Amino acid sequence: MSESTTDLGTPVPQRRRPRFGFHSHTEQLNGRLAMLGFIALVAVEAQLGHGLLVW
Repeated sequence: MSESTTDLGTPVPQRRRPRFGFHSHTEQLNGRLAMLGFIALVAVEAQLGHGLLVW
């Protein structure tokens, strides 16, 4: 694996993404999917004319 260097010849560190756990990119994905699910639920309730979770 070749490392990239700056003009001064110093190596540029390469960042590795973590494989599991709470990290910013996984939390952003989870938040976006939650927002899409909420909007889908509101759209279904608007189409039906009543709440989907009626007891």
